[in-house]
Amino acid sequence: MSSTKKPRIAVVLSGCGVFDGAEIHESVLTLLALDRAGCLVTCFAPDVPQLHVVDHGTGDVVPGTARNVRTESARIARGAVADVADARIEDFDAVVLPGGFGAAKNLCTFAVDGSACTVEAGTAALLGAALDARTPIAVACIAPAVLAAVLRDRGESAELTIGTDDETGAALEAMGVVHVPCSVERAVVDEERRVISTPAYMLAASIGEAAASIDAMVASLMQMLGQPAGGR
Repeated sequence: MSSTKKPRIAVVLSGCGVFDGAEIHESVLTLLALDRAGCLVTCFAPDVPQLHVVDHGTGDVVPGTARNVRTESARIARGAVADVADARIEDFDAVVLPGGFGAAKNLCTFAVDGSACTVEAGTAALLGAALDARTPIAVACIAPAVLAAVLRDRGESAELTIGTDDETGAALEAMGVVHVPCSVERAVVDEERRVISTPAYMLAASIGEAAASIDAMVASLMQMLGQPAGGR
């Protein structure tokens, strides 16, 4: 793509809150980094119920409480969030998934089913279309599990990272991808598959470290899209 054209990025959120939705720091840092790079961002989320609701003060599941993933994602997007089922890959130059347990609970069932997980239908369709079109995909934190499941179902593989956690890395490899250990301030780039991943809060001990991780991911994405390093 031309370096004078603003990249159009689809950001897929998974709710609002690290324990039951999209990780807020990662999501905001992603939106900030993309904005600073001169991108035009549209936020998407599945219009489905969350797996459950967690009290973020105690870490406990709140029984009898239900929330909608798309409605909760609007808290981060500061407004309307489009249904991921309506996303058309031809409208975008890349797809980005921040992390948080919502990626493993609402975008797929990795938190419950591990390497046998299934992926939410609209999310799976968008990622599959991106792979077909060779549209770059960037995933942070635990979100590589979502992409690994889509690749598994297609009989395909890619190099991905969730950092240095051996158990989670092994679960990804059980889905057929190659897990590449990675430090928090770096991103792993699979040029052949046009996929980028970074550990973020899988390793980050502070919001600053998470920012370095997300910045590395977005910088690698801009390079893959042929954008100047300085953004706009």
